[in-house]
Amino acid sequence: MMTIFLALIFVFSFFAEIAYSCEECAPTNKPVTQTRLVRRMQPGALNATSGPKSPLEWGQINFLQTTDTHGWLEGHLKEPNHGADWGDIVSFTKSMKKTASDLGVDLLLIDTGDLHDGAGLSDSTSPNGLVSLPLFEQIEYDLLTIGNHELYVTEIAYEHFNQFAKVYGERYVTSNVKILNPATNQFEYVGHPYRYFTTDQGLRIMAFGVLFDFTGNSNVSQITRAADLIQLQWFKDALNYSQPIDMFLVIGHNPIRTTESTSTMGIIYQAIRQTNPDTPITVFGGHTHIRDAFVYDNKAVGLESGRYCETLGWMAISGFDLDSYNATEDCERPKPTKEAIVVQTGPAAANLSLSKSDSSLRYARRYIDWNRLSFEYHAKGSQLAGFDTQQGVAVSAEIIALRQQQNLSTIYGCAPATYCVSCRPFGTEGNIFSLLADVLSLIVVNSTREAIPRLIFINTGSVRFDLTQGPFTLDDSYIVSPFKNAVRYIPEVSYDIATKVLGILNALPYIKKRDLETRDFGFEPLNLLDSQFSCENPSLPASGLHKRSLPVVKRDTKPSPGYTTTDDFGTDGDDTIHAKIPYYSKPNALQVNASFPTDGSVPETIDLVFLDFLAPNILSALSSLGANYSKSDIQNYMLPDFTTNNFLATYAKLKWQENINNCPLGNGVGT
Repeated sequence: MMTIFLALIFVFSFFAEIAYSCEECAPTNKPVTQTRLVRRMQPGALNATSGPKSPLEWGQINFLQTTDTHGWLEGHLKEPNHGADWGDIVSFTKSMKKTASDLGVDLLLIDTGDLHDGAGLSDSTSPNGLVSLPLFEQIEYDLLTIGNHELYVTEIAYEHFNQFAKVYGERYVTSNVKILNPATNQFEYVGHPYRYFTTDQGLRIMAFGVLFDFTGNSNVSQITRAADLIQLQWFKDALNYSQPIDMFLVIGHNPIRTTESTSTMGIIYQAIRQTNPDTPITVFGGHTHIRDAFVYDNKAVGLESGRYCETLGWMAISGFDLDSYNATEDCERPKPTKEAIVVQTGPAAANLSLSKSDSSLRYARRYIDWNRLSFEYHAKGSQLAGFDTQQGVAVSAEIIALRQQQNLSTIYGCAPATYCVSCRPFGTEGNIFSLLADVLSLIVVNSTREAIPRLIFINTGSVRFDLTQGPFTLDDSYIVSPFKNAVRYIPEVSYDIATKVLGILNALPYIKKRDLETRDFGFEPLNLLDSQFSCENPSLPASGLHKRSLPVVKRDTKPSPGYTTTDDFGTDGDDTIHAKIPYYSKPNALQVNASFPTDGSVPETIDLVFLDFLAPNILSALSSLGANYSKSDIQNYMLPDFTTNNFLATYAKLKWQENINNCPLGNGVGT
């Protein structure tokens, strides 16, 4: 792989010589608009047409955060707001590091985990992340921590323990996550429990990395609850460290907002404040896939920077008056101006505002759209040549090569419309679960039982992203549903009982990760090629699967649909102004009725069909209804290798062949 990586540096290096122009090449407070097509690293990627509203504020210490990237290193090829790739991030972070050095201030790069389960580049290999993690490692992060998606599968957990953590050394901080080391038969920290370090400009930092109280991990990993973590002696010693601490830095795959049910950041915050009542605390979180900034007290703030390589988070802090600190902030750049003021009310606010002394700290935060127009503007203040680095160009070239190698651009059909997870009400036209009702009734069929009425259940969480109008590719099948959940069933369940299952599933606070593995059912692996639903559809000639770049569409400069964020600092955090996309909630589960009598009569019994992920929830629901089934009653409904990841690809080859050779691209989600 590395040979390909280095060879392609030469092949694609000429791209770095392309020059760009714009009407206003100096930073202004006016939103920038694209005046010349910027170079696209990934074939077919779309360009943003409107960019940042103004230059970034630079403080004495600054942060760039990624989180919940979930393998989207190629970027969003069909969405202009997020069309940059990981090579662009490599170039951007190097440029920003140089700017910080030139300005005499600090810039730290932060990632808060979840690098798997989201797109084909990470999920189409075995093991998951085989080619995407070496690409991710091309960025010199200052601090990283682990996510729950690194811990579901034993093989992936050990990859992070044996390799990924070793790449970053003490910078990979996992204060409450350990792995069972086979060599010692002891649980050992994946990374380091904490990191004490001094920044380039002299700020002395104590850093922790805290995963939320996750319980769905494989049995080779161990997560210490936050309430227990703060009682450990090493943690108490770190709070009372022998060297001066100018700032506590808490990073975690963990919601920053204390009202979130899974968040444990409040516990960590309180523990720090009890021993360090006035030391600044900066928190970087993740897991909830949102843009958010949260104020704990006048010297403690948190930032969360979205998901899926859609957002690059920026935090700037000024107001340090320390003899040890050299950062001067002596530059002609906008400076942080916001005070940290607690705005949360209610019972949860009783544990906030523990710092009572005045604060000279001022903050700025920005949520940067993941596109080249934004990156080039902030890196150079314009769209001038010189943004791309040789390493960045090489990473982009490697992504192109790997996508070709993994056939991720193979087209299975032409999606006739955009189907979103939450921009349309559940069950209405344009909502992806309305489409899936048709998909499941047509595709999830056992040929030996197709005449028997069935109720099909899937958890809505099995769908991870929207489906955009245009060519439906192998990559899209991973993007919409990266998980490989097989289809099981219990035969001849009472109809009266089965119809009550959906209500029980949707009454749960959420659908938890399964605790039953395939091996618990004694299933033997089968070859998908033996299935009637093989990915090679016999009704289509070999030429029916196409490889080509996605078409390019023209965009106007009106605010495009996108993120419109409100957080504890207000409504001005989005770097690019967007039109709001509606958001509608969804239930835990979707139920589909299939093969029911056409005369409207009700069957006495049905086949209760569900994803293996739902097995414990289904058994629990049936038990609560007086039907005591066990895992021994669960059987294969489809072949084990036919999973949620295959549903839409199979459907596309059956139903979406019209216009496959000239498939029009839609305007994206929210339009």
